[in-house]
Amino acid sequence: WCIYPTYDFAHGQSDAIEGVTHSICTLEFEAHRPLYDWFIEHLPVPSRPRQYEFARLNLTYTVLSKRVLLRLVTEGHVRGWDDPRMPTISGLRRRGFPAEGIRDFAAMIGVAKSDSVIEMGMLEYAVRAVLNRTVQRRFGVLDPLKVVIENYPEGRVEEMEVVNNPEDLSAGTRKVPFSRELWIEREDFMEEPPPKFFRLAPGREVRLRSAYFVTCREVVKDAAGSLIELHCTYDPATRGGESPDGRRPKATLHWLAANHAVPAEVRLYDYLFCRPDPGGDGRDLFEDLNPASETVLTGCRVEPSLAAVPVGQTVQFERLGYFTPDPDSTPDHLVFNRTLTLKDTWAKVQARDR
Repeated sequence: WCIYPTYDFAHGQSDAIEGVTHSICTLEFEAHRPLYDWFIEHLPVPSRPRQYEFARLNLTYTVLSKRVLLRLVTEGHVRGWDDPRMPTISGLRRRGFPAEGIRDFAAMIGVAKSDSVIEMGMLEYAVRAVLNRTVQRRFGVLDPLKVVIENYPEGRVEEMEVVNNPEDLSAGTRKVPFSRELWIEREDFMEEPPPKFFRLAPGREVRLRSAYFVTCREVVKDAAGSLIELHCTYDPATRGGESPDGRRPKATLHWLAANHAVPAEVRLYDYLFCRPDPGGDGRDLFEDLNPASETVLTGCRVEPSLAAVPVGQTVQFERLGYFTPDPDSTPDHLVFNRTLTLKDTWAKVQARDR
């Protein structure tokens, strides 16, 4: 941010305004200081304002040049100036970045006169810290796998009380329907689990968040050998997610009642460029575009309360990340943008073992 002095020629008054221009946070003004000083000396200004310049903000995996951003828009590499991958105010808003997180990031990095590049992870850290503290939790399933609880009464529907934000108990609780047929995340099941995979597997018991303990009894596949659904049993004594005998499953899964879940489209966003220094070493910058910067998922399911979340309000899909309704969203076709992911312990184990 820079303070730009201005002069009101009509009224002979000077003032200072806060502005954002092409030369924001750059040293471009240094070469023009003599001309600026000449004008100040020869104009009837009541004071001699001084302009201070700082190095521009550079972030990894993105670009801030308006010339390049314009090409991204006009050549159709992004949806527009407000595309969630764009480093614009409108893009960050559509992505679900809170203003508080951006301000905290600015306070973290400070200002300097020497050129430097800031890790995108620092911005993400500041945004996550705000979101974790302030947003409410909800259930969403991006890749649904059906679970049938064989010993649960057919036609029965219970309402489970779920905490809205464990970081802020004043946010209260909500009711989430539970039934015999559920959706869970497909990646939460493995038929032949490797070590350190503690989620659902044949013969294994897991906790369903704020609901019951369930155990996988049967794996159902189609003629081609593809997984269709899981048949499980539940322990009625574990309602709410706790066992009277003190046993504690190693994994807790989120879930949705199949007949109450709402369909949704989910757009997953990654870095706009696949290299931290787009166009570095003389490369064509556009060759570094990340082809996986946007992934659109259809067939997702979310809990009923998410149909009422307004555009601009970010929520956490438990265990999946932070998401916000896109302006394209309608009551008949919900669309959510992923703001940021959560830290994933299993993903770290997989990456380390590769």
